[in-house]
Amino acid sequence: MAETKSKILIVGSTGFIGKHLVEASAKAGHPTFALVREPTLSNPAKSKIIQSFKALGVNFVLGDLYDHDSLVKAIKQVDVVISTVYHSQLADQRKIITAIKEAGNVKRFFPSEFGNDVDRAHAVEPAKTTYAVKADFRREVEASGIPYTYIVGNFFSGYFLPTLNQPGATAPPRDKIVVLGDGNTKAIFNKEQDVSTYTIKAVDDPRTLNKILYIMPPGNTVSFNEIVSLWEKKIGKTLEKIHVPEEQLLKKIQEAVEPIKSLLCYGYSVFVKGDHTNFEVEPTFGVEATELYPDVKYTSVDEYLNQFV
Repeated sequence: MAETKSKILIVGSTGFIGKHLVEASAKAGHPTFALVREPTLSNPAKSKIIQSFKALGVNFVLGDLYDHDSLVKAIKQVDVVISTVYHSQLADQRKIITAIKEAGNVKRFFPSEFGNDVDRAHAVEPAKTTYAVKADFRREVEASGIPYTYIVGNFFSGYFLPTLNQPGATAPPRDKIVVLGDGNTKAIFNKEQDVSTYTIKAVDDPRTLNKILYIMPPGNTVSFNEIVSLWEKKIGKTLEKIHVPEEQLLKKIQEAVEPIKSLLCYGYSVFVKGDHTNFEVEPTFGVEATELYPDVKYTSVDEYLNQFV
């Protein structure tokens, strides 16, 4: 007899990563529930996403993070809860913990993570505060006794590669490029759909229970200099490189305004401090996705860049 697949509820289902998780869940054959507010269903800006969910047979559950009864009612229908709420709502995930405890039926909770490992990051403000909120929330999840998995997807390809991490740009540069630090530190870039595929694979996997799932594909673990070199080969041109040393970058962060300030912060953490690759994944706290799921065909950085040539 085939194993029954867990029923999955996605909170933040129409957001940047949420919509990909809904799709990955439905395509993997999980009964998939999207928590949506009534206005979202009729919002013209969301209509394409809503239509795609309908085509995938997704169940819409009317509810809201800030409406406790609707949250409990939604959670009672599923086995697994995946949160993809925005930065501004990270601390409000406590409401999900409260609702999960009341519902009493959840086998696994995935908090809104998907980026750097916040327990092993070297950030400056404002990223430092965001990481601290996520790290504090991890401790609350652990103290609650709810079974969990944290997903460390590192950098989303869709955020960083279309501009090669050039603040304010709308396309990858073709003449000169700003390089943070010496450009030799390894970073990891994963396509949003691939992060979602690995996340859904982890849902019913005992090996990921109460662990951090790190998504570190070898083909996506590259230094900034290697990315620039890939891009130069594709466009048949050598770019002028402008290096920003650490001290200068810290000064730039202090002077910058959002959203450039945050982009520079994450760049500092990853390209200067090496926060994606400067530690070993120990079996006591983590497992690595491409080792657990070698069958997943992920999109490499090299392949991803082809669309911009």
